[in-house]
Amino acid sequence: MTGALDAEPFWEQHHRARRGGGVGHPNPVLEETAGALPPGDALDLGCGAGGDTIWLARHGWQVTAVDISTAAVERVRARARQLGVDGRVTGEQHDLARSFPDGQFDLISAQYLHTPFALDRARVLRTAAHALRPGGRLLIVDHGSTAPWSWNRDPDTHYPSPGETAAELALDPTRWSVVRADMPRRRATGPGGRSATVTDNVLLIHRHDRRS
Repeated sequence: MTGALDAEPFWEQHHRARRGGGVGHPNPVLEETAGALPPGDALDLGCGAGGDTIWLARHGWQVTAVDISTAAVERVRARARQLGVDGRVTGEQHDLARSFPDGQFDLISAQYLHTPFALDRARVLRTAAHALRPGGRLLIVDHGSTAPWSWNRDPDTHYPSPGETAAELALDPTRWSVVRADMPRRRATGPGGRSATVTDNVLLIHRHDRRS
């Protein structure tokens, strides 16, 4: 694990290297979850290639797209303009190790929020849970296995289960509840058309209190 100071240039270079690639496809668990909800205000943490942000905006959500990479945020904004949904997309550059976007949200999505750099992920996700409006949902989808194209090739990597992640967040059960915690498998396609069966660790948290 390297220092957080190295994170921004690493991810900036990563996203600038694929700048001509357009936005990505939406993640299937995000589609499944958000598709069952009325549109509202959404926060996409680590928007990356922007597939989730654009899908949400095209389905009526007001989306705040956040990434440590300015290049990633610029790409999402540009694609939103091309599709005529820029009025529904706000892009913000944040290093989540240091700052978190303002506001309250009906849906917060943290898809594969993994990094080789120092990040107190539990603190970030706990902050996200507190940024939910009453009735809002926090969707966390983590890698549960290593894909052949993953940047992390360490065979000793431990992928926390949904239950382990929920325990680490230590949220008050009178205010938040876990409504989904499972590990579905799917066929994924990576760079160069390579495909593999991967496991996703899915945790969906619902905020049900009415406190401010």
